Amino acid sequence: MNLVVINCNEIVDWNSFHAVFKKAFGFPEFYGQNMDAWIDCMTYLDTDFSTVQVEEGEILTLQLDNIRQTRETLPDIYNTIIECSAFVNWRRVEQGNPPILALSFYQ
Repeated sequence: MNLVVINCNEIVDWNSFHAVFKKAFGFPEFYGQNMDAWIDCMTYLDTDFSTVQVEEGEILTLQLDNIRQTRETLPDIYNTIIECSAFVNWRRVEQGNPPILALSFYQ
């Protein structure tokens, strides 16, 4: 199973959000530190765009540990993770590819 665990306790603002994901996924040095760049990187996990590689047709589970605090204290980040993950999958389907992300919430 493809699984990436994010400790949401490390996310305290947008800068730390991008730093945590860049480190966890091995996004390229030119990663733009914004949600458009996040969407681009997550959309192409089945290419050589990051160090986390998903085989074509497989799903990556993004396990968000300690998400309750993020939901309560950083609702904009919490909602954005959900919305942008759904957008990644929608975008892939529109391009004729299967979805690539599943979210798992662990309190």
